Amino acid sequence: SQAPEKARLAGDLNIHRKLNAWIRIDSARQIVELRIGKVELGQGILTAVSQVCAEELDVDISRIQMVSGDTALVPDEGVTAGSFSMPYCATAVQAAAAEVRAILLGLASTKLGQSVEQLQVQDGVIRANNGAQIRYWDLLIGESLNQEATGLVKTKPVNQHRYIGRSVPRPDLQAKIMGEAIFVQDLRPKGMLFGQVVRPPSHGARLVSANLSAIEKMPGVVKVVRNGSFLGVIAKREAQAQAAAVAVQNACQWQVPKNLPQTHEMSAWLLKTSPDKIIPTKKQSRATSASANTPIAREIEAQYYRPYHMHASIGTSAAMATLDKEGVLTIQTHSQSVFQTGEAIAKMLGMPKEKVRLQHVQGSGCYGHNMADDAAADAALLAVQVPGQSVRLQYSREQEHAWEPYGSAMVIKTKASLDAQGNVLDWDYTLWSTPHGTRPSGEPGNLLSAAYLEKPFAMPKPINGGGPNYAADRNAIALYDFPGHNVTTHFITEMPWRVSSTRGLGAYANVFAIESFMDELAHANGADPVDYRLRFLKDARARDALVKAAEKFGWSQWKKTPGRGRGIAFAKYKNIAGYCAVALEVEVNKQNGRIRVLRAVASADCGHMVNPDGVSNQIEGGLIQSLSWTLKEEVQMNETQVLSRDWNSYPILTFSEIPPIEVVLIDRPGQPYLGTGEASQGPTGAALANAVFDATGVRFRTLPLTPDRVLQSL
Repeated sequence: SQAPEKARLAGDLNIHRKLNAWIRIDSARQIVELRIGKVELGQGILTAVSQVCAEELDVDISRIQMVSGDTALVPDEGVTAGSFSMPYCATAVQAAAAEVRAILLGLASTKLGQSVEQLQVQDGVIRANNGAQIRYWDLLIGESLNQEATGLVKTKPVNQHRYIGRSVPRPDLQAKIMGEAIFVQDLRPKGMLFGQVVRPPSHGARLVSANLSAIEKMPGVVKVVRNGSFLGVIAKREAQAQAAAVAVQNACQWQVPKNLPQTHEMSAWLLKTSPDKIIPTKKQSRATSASANTPIAREIEAQYYRPYHMHASIGTSAAMATLDKEGVLTIQTHSQSVFQTGEAIAKMLGMPKEKVRLQHVQGSGCYGHNMADDAAADAALLAVQVPGQSVRLQYSREQEHAWEPYGSAMVIKTKASLDAQGNVLDWDYTLWSTPHGTRPSGEPGNLLSAAYLEKPFAMPKPINGGGPNYAADRNAIALYDFPGHNVTTHFITEMPWRVSSTRGLGAYANVFAIESFMDELAHANGADPVDYRLRFLKDARARDALVKAAEKFGWSQWKKTPGRGRGIAFAKYKNIAGYCAVALEVEVNKQNGRIRVLRAVASADCGHMVNPDGVSNQIEGGLIQSLSWTLKEEVQMNETQVLSRDWNSYPILTFSEIPPIEVVLIDRPGQPYLGTGEASQGPTGAALANAVFDATGVRFRTLPLTPDRVLQSL
């Protein structure tokens, strides 16, 4: 007979069902140890998940001690990405904490001889109606949490929440603001060595010869490492390692191919390159709709382009690695994928995966797949050469800029047929994109240096993922209700440059194109952009987000003045996560082409809000980064290499260019957590382009909107 099928549990609790995988009661320290596989990237997830745990366990939040991203201790929750931490991790912790509380109350009931209904909990102290009490820390629980969750214990009703819904201060912020050493870039254990790697001139280059013998005699040099075309040095001091790396660079001869598309050729390259797959992302004919026989009055077409983007992390990627006498390699890293990266490094080194332990340490700057994983792998390659000693590695700015996995360039073509009233009859949307996901998902080929070893590892063929959480076609399906609605994805796996996940993946370009085109259709029909969107927007929460942003902005009262414009855009991230609308006011200087964003308003509906301040921070941060992408950022390349190697050749938004930002929070108590971290990325870029059109009468479809590009078009 078959075993009965287990009930589906909340979020990632369904994968890791043992309660003690997540929660442990530490009687000695009188704390709750909470273990999660998701990690802190600046999105405030550790604070929000602590709030959820403290809420359900009825303990003060100060008693929650978090263990996060240590592959030897925490449940494997996969990659921290895609705004999935709240829907999958927080829900798991909430359900697990509710069950642990129920178990503790059951044990207390036995100890005190009182029914569970007679018991109340305050900060871990269980009190009975007759005055008897016992603390969580005094209960001899033994193996009582070493059991699977049942999913039968209900979480607290909303009206009893003390922590969920409150703006609890993030405990990590003070140290960051005061410049304390909490980032992986700050690690300086006693006796550590310094590592540096030497990169080829470009991705396709191969080492022809290298005369390295004299470099080993340089001051402080412990070891020069060569493995195929991978080169590295280890020294006692950082300056010595840097000097040795320069000497290695000068001692090498490289074969450098000249076969890469240049910056100005990328749009044409994408359109002419054969896709690996042509994906019918959405096929909906209006033949069966009420408007099947409505005559077409006009057709409108447009083409949009998003260039390569860097993560441009303020702190360059770093890692620390140590091979101990037991043969365990421990790596401190700011990777978002500690389990998968650990497995990939183990395979690269030919080690059992249980002998490679990754410990997440926060890093200065990342939202997506930057070089954190590569730094972990490079530190490992060097550390195994000097067993028993810690090796610290951090890339130079030039290395980070030139070698990180970029956000993919994309071309999007849109076409709409309209009836006599300007209503959309057929919406055709076609996109061309290289991959958005080449993280080291357990395979060495996605680690940069693995491709240059004497026995190289090939990059696995990238995939586009599946719906509704797509990659290239993330948010390519408009949330609007059109009778005919077709979306086609040309997924190109050939990569002139290494590309992977930047914040939002394909959603930034797709929302930019959809919401710019909606704006074009509104203006072509003499309709107000907000009213025009509401014609086709049936989702009540989507309408709410759009209307609230417009109201806060003062859309209906806004007066047109020369050189100034307003724009608005909306998206529901991935069509399954947070709702966000953004309205901007801009001023365009027609003498020099400079765009100044005067103010920004955003609305956010991420379901039941755990930490309102955290939600606001994420919406603001995404909006600022998106302004930077849209106004300034584009990776410059020639036929052999990346040219954007510093902040002059790859400028980002400065403090003085950030506008005042207002965020309207829409709370949905009792609704699922939807995730917020990437919700404002797409709407911001489109709102900016729409505002610039309103200010100038010129429609910009190619990003970024640099002064030169604006001036040329004007």
